Amino acid sequence: MTRPAITQPQLVPVTSIDSHLPAVPPDALTPDALRARLAAQASWTPELAGDGGRFAEREPAGAAVLVPLVQRDEGLTLLLTRRTDHLRDHAGQISFPGGRVEPEDDGPIATALRETEEEIGLPREHIHVIGQLPVYSTVTAFQVTPVVALVEPGFTLALDDFEVAEAFEVPLAFLMNPAHHRHHRFEFGGVERRFLSMPWQGPEREYFIWGATAAMLRNLYRLLATA
Repeated sequence: MTRPAITQPQLVPVTSIDSHLPAVPPDALTPDALRARLAAQASWTPELAGDGGRFAEREPAGAAVLVPLVQRDEGLTLLLTRRTDHLRDHAGQISFPGGRVEPEDDGPIATALRETEEEIGLPREHIHVIGQLPVYSTVTAFQVTPVVALVEPGFTLALDDFEVAEAFEVPLAFLMNPAHHRHHRFEFGGVERRFLSMPWQGPEREYFIWGATAAMLRNLYRLLATA
């Protein structure tokens, strides 16, 4: 069944907020703690496996994104992008850098690093991959592997202005606190969609983190919260 597209997610009613769940403690959000947790993870079932279904007639395609955690003095931050408004898929949305797996890529890590360099110009020598999260299935039929990496500061970004409107950083502690995780429900023509959001108020504007990006961050939360 075709599901309704959500063009203004920030206007969809909030049905609940997970303020009853514990935040990931600070000592679990250090580079060493993240390395150890990702290295030790056994096979596990993520809370949110995907939102596939709207374009069920499409052939599934592989993709990978980088979850870039910048090692700032005040703590880890997550580097995200806002996509340009003219793109066919996910225009204007908040995303991880990443994209489709190409034939020359040697696995999802290679895809994530290549796409990150192409989209935002983050040099590979600043990136240290520490693990992967379970594959996430998107509504556009992509099978996305999130690749988690630590990023050394001191880099200069060079954005692909066709795809990326801007790049910004959000404190990881904010995203790993479920008091900021909001559940939304949307119904149109008898068809229902649900999604998660994590709105972040930056210095100059609010960034509405939602959909697949928020879902993959929620899976990271569940991994770290159960350590």
